[in-house]
Amino acid sequence: MSGSLFEDEKPSGPAPDAPLADRMRPQTLDEILGQRHLLDPGKPLRTAIERDQVPSMILWGPPGVGKTTLAHIIARITKSTFVPFSAVMAGIKEIKEIMAGAERARRLGRRTIVFVDEIHRFNKAQQDAFLPHVERGNITLIGATTENPSFEVISALLSRTRVFVLEALSDEDIMTLLRRAVAREKFNVDDASLNAIAGLANGDARTALNILELAVQGTAPGQPITKTTIEQASQKTLLYDKTGEEHYNIISALHKSLRNSDADAALYWLARMLEAGEDGLYIARRLIRFASEDIGLADPRALRIALDAKDAFNFIGLPEGKLALAQCVIYLAAAPKSNSVTTAYEAVVSDVENTRNDPVPLHIRNAPTGLMKKLGYGKGYQYSHDVEGKVADMDCLPDSLKGRKYYHGEETGEETEVKRRLEEAEKKRGRKPGSQKPEAKKPE
Repeated sequence: MSGSLFEDEKPSGPAPDAPLADRMRPQTLDEILGQRHLLDPGKPLRTAIERDQVPSMILWGPPGVGKTTLAHIIARITKSTFVPFSAVMAGIKEIKEIMAGAERARRLGRRTIVFVDEIHRFNKAQQDAFLPHVERGNITLIGATTENPSFEVISALLSRTRVFVLEALSDEDIMTLLRRAVAREKFNVDDASLNAIAGLANGDARTALNILELAVQGTAPGQPITKTTIEQASQKTLLYDKTGEEHYNIISALHKSLRNSDADAALYWLARMLEAGEDGLYIARRLIRFASEDIGLADPRALRIALDAKDAFNFIGLPEGKLALAQCVIYLAAAPKSNSVTTAYEAVVSDVENTRNDPVPLHIRNAPTGLMKKLGYGKGYQYSHDVEGKVADMDCLPDSLKGRKYYHGEETGEETEVKRRLEEAEKKRGRKPGSQKPEAKKPE
């Protein structure tokens, strides 16, 4: 790697024809909008920067909240050489060359901040290459990521860095930024139009400034910028990643909204996924799971409706198939809820895993051969259809689990009748219906 990366040059400001987002980039900590939980006076990160005791760190947050800007400002305040590094442009060879240059600079008393944008795109070998140099203090590593570092950054590197979570900017923050740009650039635009931009930006400063700049470029000189021009200049990007954390957050929000019988919230989270391009069949699979996990026997039709929604979506595709999923979501939200199937199965699994797996009792074994009959297979079996009430006084569990009760019906929806029938069957077998309900872990 060229030694020019480590020359003592002061960073120059953006060119006059640079994009508006670059021209408006904050130059001091106080100019950074949002992130008060990190950068207000007395907060740990600000204190570390002002004391020149900056640790290696991961800046985790959505796009356009100032991760790159903050890294630049930290380098400027701490008088460190700033070396930007792209995960998609360099490999192990380039990392080693940069690390060698940083080690030479350290021996000369100069510090290096290596800024790795999109660090989640680095593979394990690339991340490993940073470890010894972070440990020896040759570099201060600042990684930026939109993905949860718990999933994307190797544990060895994560343990040697501090994770700081940056938040999406509020609409008020975006408005402050836009007003700064209007005053500085002398744009002809009113607050109503700026409000429209703030609503479209989704908490992303870069997106807001790009929309404003495109709207200005699409407006005749001297003419005011209108909402129509802004709408033409914008294309709202939905905050969603089909393989990242937001994918799991939103499907969890859908599931929990359904469990809480909140049809409006469930529809909202459904739309957030579908409109961002999520696979409708993935959502359908989750709805099918929900029908058994959280509704179960309280409304047996729920499972059939979820399966029908999956088939309908698979048959007609997009965009019409969205309505089949929406119909299913509303039904599942309105259905009575019962997790008795879930807790029953979990209780069974606990016994299967934690008790000895005894053989099947002889009286309920099949006896297709003479030898098996001589060994007692099927001896004492009572054919239920020949018994009055069609319930035989016969245990079907192993002796070690005799009397164990796993399923505890709930008096909700149609499960009330299921519970009644099973209790009646228990009485016919000479048992006392009901016993203490087992504890089961709460499903996600």
